[in-house]
Amino acid sequence: MRNESEFIAFAEANATRLRQIAYLMCRDWHLAQDLTQTALTKMYVHWNKVSRDQGGDPFRYARKVLLNSLLDHRRRLSSTELTVEQLPDRPAAGGDRTATRLTLLEALDLLSKRDRAIVLLRYWEDQSVEATAEILGLSTSVVKSQSARAMTVLRRHLGQDGTLLHS
Repeated sequence: MRNESEFIAFAEANATRLRQIAYLMCRDWHLAQDLTQTALTKMYVHWNKVSRDQGGDPFRYARKVLLNSLLDHRRRLSSTELTVEQLPDRPAAGGDRTATRLTLLEALDLLSKRDRAIVLLRYWEDQSVEATAEILGLSTSVVKSQSARAMTVLRRHLGQDGTLLHS
């Protein structure tokens, strides 16, 4: 690999952010770490092409690889999932910030995988409608309509002011 030092610098600078995005998508730190490693491995294998084709922004490609890895993982496990009627009790939250975080994560769980990805890209990653559509392989009208519907669901769960979305 010609640009191994460039890849190492990219991986060191972005691994934490990728893992955080993966966690928000899957809600499992261990799976998020695995998905991040898978994405970085795929990036490493194709680094020369990625760094050349992404116009100086390989993070966009990494995010797309991360999402595709999650969707592939979900497809493989979809037949082995166990659903339960009632969630087990959780320990009491350790403060307002923790309660807010748990409430937000619960609200994100109400969304479909695609809607969650749209909301995370648009509002957590602050991507434009066009960039979100490109990353997810959707039309801009689908991104607009799905993000509006998803935000309605979140507001219904969190409250109309949406203050928890910006905490």
